[in-house]
Amino acid sequence: MFSISTLEDVVRIPPSMFGASLKKAAVAILKEKYESMINAELGYIIMILDAKVDEMGKMIAGDGGTYHRVEFEALTFTPKLQEIVLGEIVDITDFGAFVRIGPTDALLHLSQVMDDYLQSDVKSGMIIAKQSNRTLKVGSTLRSRITAVSLGKAATMGKIGITCRQPFLGAEDWIAEEIKKSGKDGGDTEKKEKKTVEVKK
Repeated sequence: MFSISTLEDVVRIPPSMFGASLKKAAVAILKEKYESMINAELGYIIMILDAKVDEMGKMIAGDGGTYHRVEFEALTFTPKLQEIVLGEIVDITDFGAFVRIGPTDALLHLSQVMDDYLQSDVKSGMIIAKQSNRTLKVGSTLRSRITAVSLGKAATMGKIGITCRQPFLGAEDWIAEEIKKSGKDGGDTEKKEKKTVEVKK
């Protein structure tokens, strides 16, 4: 889930940046510190959007920089368990596929693709289902559900697991087939109910 988070910190403005505006200097420092960071609570910090800097800073003896309290907004992506996400397959491996969701890649294991016998063809970049003849390839768009999230405090790379083994999940054409099929069934049921009512009258 994408969101805008409000955070607080104290930034050190070095003498080399005294010529720039206080806000510009603070944002540059915050970008370097926070962007691309993974936080256990916030998830992936994508970019710094805006900052309010306290103009009254502090100085420490022997340090030429000034320290300022800052409140800033950051665009974050926090993967939530059971959340439905849309992503694109970016890599096919022997054990499944990596799907790009937001700023990161999630693992779709072969066992979580569908109830079918699957074969992973790494050379051609495809996953092939033997019975249904359905395929997945690099560039395919998927609708999936998040089933596992691991974002450690000191993690440099989070781990996310997803599944397509539920109704109305998977490739766009699979979902379209399911919707069409469920629509037909619904229509038949309605007709039967109407006929029953007419007979009773």
